[in-house]
Amino acid sequence: MYIVQSGMNIESYTQILTRYWGFTSFKPLQEEIIRSIAEGRDTLGLMPTGGGKSLTFQVPTLAQEGICLVITPLIALMKDQVNRLNSLEIKSIAIHSGMSGEEIDNALENSIYGDYKFLYISPERISTRIFQAKVSRLNLSLVAIDEAHCISQWGYDFRPSYLKIASLRDHISEKVPFLALTASATPQVIDDIMKKLAFREKNVLRTSFDRKNISYLVRKVEDKGTYLIKTLQKAKGSGIVYVRSRKRCKEVADLMVANGISADFYHAGLTDELRDKKQASWTIGETRVIVATNAFGMGIDKSEVRFVIHWDIPDSIENYFQESGRVGRDGKPAFAVLLYSPSDKSRLIDTIRKKFPAVEKIKDTYEALCNYLQVPLGSGKDNVFDFNMYDFVSKYRLPVIEAYNSLQFLQREGYMEFTEEINNPSRVHFIVSRDDLYKFQVANESFDGFIKLLLRSYTGMFAEFVPVNEETLSRKSAATRDTVYQYLVKLSTLKIISYIPGKKTALVIFTEERLVRKALMISPDNYLHVKEKYEVRLDKMIEYADSDGHCRSVYLLNYFGEESDRCGICDVCRERNELDLSKYEFDLILEDIKSVLSEKNPDAEELVKMIDYPEDKSIKVIRWLLDHNKIVPDNDHKLTWGS
Repeated sequence: MYIVQSGMNIESYTQILTRYWGFTSFKPLQEEIIRSIAEGRDTLGLMPTGGGKSLTFQVPTLAQEGICLVITPLIALMKDQVNRLNSLEIKSIAIHSGMSGEEIDNALENSIYGDYKFLYISPERISTRIFQAKVSRLNLSLVAIDEAHCISQWGYDFRPSYLKIASLRDHISEKVPFLALTASATPQVIDDIMKKLAFREKNVLRTSFDRKNISYLVRKVEDKGTYLIKTLQKAKGSGIVYVRSRKRCKEVADLMVANGISADFYHAGLTDELRDKKQASWTIGETRVIVATNAFGMGIDKSEVRFVIHWDIPDSIENYFQESGRVGRDGKPAFAVLLYSPSDKSRLIDTIRKKFPAVEKIKDTYEALCNYLQVPLGSGKDNVFDFNMYDFVSKYRLPVIEAYNSLQFLQREGYMEFTEEINNPSRVHFIVSRDDLYKFQVANESFDGFIKLLLRSYTGMFAEFVPVNEETLSRKSAATRDTVYQYLVKLSTLKIISYIPGKKTALVIFTEERLVRKALMISPDNYLHVKEKYEVRLDKMIEYADSDGHCRSVYLLNYFGEESDRCGICDVCRERNELDLSKYEFDLILEDIKSVLSEKNPDAEELVKMIDYPEDKSIKVIRWLLDHNKIVPDNDHKLTWGS
């Protein structure tokens, strides 16, 4: 039973919020976004990590008739949100590339004729014939686009399939608003999102990215392990340590455990069950520190995270800001620490070479992929293939990193979509009516007990495909797993159920038919354009780590187009604070120095005399500026403003 009212005020939305999620008030910006949607306006919402983006489309959808179409590239996130909504008795369903045609057709029919409120879909499914044929029959109330920065070629995670989203407007009522959501976007990306989604008007709602409780620190250390152990032995509370590789995950976690720190590791190579177990243990406080790749982050509800430490430097400010933003959501003091050594800089620069294989190498990978998947010339469009990366690179003797980045580039060019490994559980759907099933049970007594077990264990199997677990059925029936499997296969053969066995695999989706090599266009200009943008983002990340003359918080906020005063609590500000000068005094002297150096180039002694402030305070500021290369002496000791 959903709350459906017309002309609702914010109190009514709050009632929905309280009823389903238990909150009594909205977080900053949530209310403004909901009001904007209620007015039927296309809206771009910029909310930092942990800001509660999903509620901005979930709450208003429950307040009106119709279904919300949610577009997200993250299949794991899609499944997680659908499971959460269904657990709240809010009927929701998902369509993604890991599903069979039968499942997709069933899900769309249920979305059209059932009382579903949310249909989650991955972006590459939008342009498929089956979706295009049925989308106009959906009673849509809202289209929500998560990770909206993926639509911009200026962004750090561009996906060509996002460019198809605007075409939805040709198939749905013009009254249905678009809500685009992202946790990080530069001013250029913001404009691009609204343009590419064909917003009817510019409408950006944003909350400040300023997290006043977070102390951003850069620690320049050679021995990261020793620093980490000493720091965590003194620090209090729970936290996350981010690393770049699965191998290092376990190594760093083992190092902590060996030094008496409660820790565990997490990465995408683990089973869903094991990842869920590790995350739950960390969330409830059984494990103090989780060492993880960037696979860890989705669905984190833990507000009392006291520290996020980056062992390895990320390749963009966007990634760093999003990952470090998982700290201190309770508003209490927290730390975001970047460990940085000289070797990190050269390693990060070397990623440019690895990230951008030569164009001919990309074409080699494309041809090898088509042959591996046995895709004939002129065919394959919209086909979905299971894909084993390690088998692929072994068979064709390709370097793993080069092959992976070639696939990423082919995705950027719009020839295919490549998903990370996903775990699809087994699914069952009864394809006979209840009456016909009863007749079958009477006539086939040997299946009766197993069918009753299925119906007792799971609900909804007559309406849709429902995930089942053969191990669970095995335990409940005291039969072997193979016996359970054989029952399911036999019932499927007899056309009583449709049974799709579970599998864990990455997927390749061809968004264009296979082309001959010479027709595979990878524009040199586009290639260089993408590379240059990546290099700019990389340079900004290195500059953040290298610099010790700019407030960390101000640097991050300026990157996203936001002005701010210095935070006073980052490592740079703390060093300034040790000068025993107020911010007001420091800034006054600083401005005076700037003014003098804009016209003259005195030496340090002359500069002190030219400043109309106490000598001891002026000397402190000048020394600080010299130490941080803000003012630079020439061979004659004459000073100029450095940066």
